[in-house]
Amino acid sequence: MTNAALIVAAGQGSRTGEPIPKQYLSLNGQSVLTRTIRCFLNIPRIHHVLCVISADADDQYMGATTAISNPRLLPPVHGGDTRATSVRNGLEALTSVDPAKVLIHDAARPFVSGETITAVLDALETTDGACAALPIVDALWQAEDGRAIASVDRDALWRAQTPQGFRFGSILAAHRQHDGTGTDDVAVAREAGVDVALVLGEEANFKITTPADLKRAERKAKRQDE
Repeated sequence: MTNAALIVAAGQGSRTGEPIPKQYLSLNGQSVLTRTIRCFLNIPRIHHVLCVISADADDQYMGATTAISNPRLLPPVHGGDTRATSVRNGLEALTSVDPAKVLIHDAARPFVSGETITAVLDALETTDGACAALPIVDALWQAEDGRAIASVDRDALWRAQTPQGFRFGSILAAHRQHDGTGTDDVAVAREAGVDVALVLGEEANFKITTPADLKRAERKAKRQDE
């Protein structure tokens, strides 16, 4: 029984304000994507790692992975016009190794810990889907024209992270019947009736989206590398 990690790296990441996609930006001498790949290669229970990249990023991908010599890292595949289409392309490519479980992870989350990866894998022993997530602890307000209108009950609300893990057959079938518009894989899975458990994530597993996130990531990378 094997496990795979599918790293979604086909986006352009323009909100960072940088001239290249965020997954290829350097964090203390290593690209974001390099760091993310290594998070999963560091876990012996992950037997295959596959990246989905944009069709014009072959050279950038080669630059990010040239220092990684590990047979568990499979050749990349090209993504599609939407995130869901890119994930499906990756899942279809993984049929050649037919993993029992697959963890789908955003390339722009380069600080996911082994504990979180393992927790999601463990949850898949008893359910078809599992997602790292954090409960919302701040007060929530519905707003209109920049003014607070009404408070929103936060008790049942969670912030989704990745990895989002699934039994491979379940998520492949869900994506094959999906229209490609899903914003994350839990949405695709739930549309197909797949049960998804929430696994406690961690604040350090943040997604690089804005210039402020990029600065935070650079500081964290420097501390991590010391």
